Amino acid sequence: MPVEKFSILHSQSSIRKRIGVFDSGLGGLTVVRSIRERLPGAEILYLADTVHAPYGEKSHETIRRYSLAIARFFIEEQGANALVVACNTATSAAIATLRECYPELPIVGTEPGIKPALHTTKTGKIGVMATPATLAGEKYQALVDRLCGIREVELLEQPCPGLAERIERGEIDAPGTQAMLEEWLVPMRRAGVDTIVLGCTHYPLAAETIRQVMEAPVTLIETGEAIARRLATLLGEQPAEEPGNVRIFATGPIDEAAVERIVGERVVIEPLTF
Repeated sequence: MPVEKFSILHSQSSIRKRIGVFDSGLGGLTVVRSIRERLPGAEILYLADTVHAPYGEKSHETIRRYSLAIARFFIEEQGANALVVACNTATSAAIATLRECYPELPIVGTEPGIKPALHTTKTGKIGVMATPATLAGEKYQALVDRLCGIREVELLEQPCPGLAERIERGEIDAPGTQAMLEEWLVPMRRAGVDTIVLGCTHYPLAAETIRQVMEAPVTLIETGEAIARRLATLLGEQPAEEPGNVRIFATGPIDEAAVERIVGERVVIEPLTF
């Protein structure tokens, strides 16, 4: 069945930038933080699809359905003129379909930062922390195949089942989380890894704990800044007469204190049902 295409009628240059960003939980707020720094005048709509989290345990067909519903909400109900898929799993499963449905709309996805890691590493040993679904996905494998011919490196890929969920629950410093990170990161430390790709938007929230476990200095590559730069290229970096606001929607329970901590200000969470 052909994908239905929707026409975006408003002009990208004539109105204030309104950017829809979504993830299955809190993690995508790390991307929001970077967008606000790069495009301070933009309005940002963020949706945490917590009722369906985690996406990593869902089929690609199911994730595509959720993603299309969220895109319609942002674009057709809220007037968003750009879309950010702030989730590696949803990017892999749904971004091609989203671009086919909205061919005129700037749509930016999330992928592990292998390319900047290749340029950063001194030892040639790169760790990749990601969800099992991301590491097993065709999009990730194609990215690795395309980029790893640039220079000779060794990738130590580590699936991190359950880590995003622990971060979502505020259990970053819990003994169980610490034990998981020790199990995953000690082999990287012993192998001489000096650069770690954080292949999930939740993982930057545990950056300090990751550095502590690694002990030696390590560069952590996250994708928020790269996404913000790409958006600025697509939308244009216009001077902001006044700061843009942030609206946050959630389809289920969410840690409001964590939202405030990440965003840097108190934001009213607006409940939403699909």
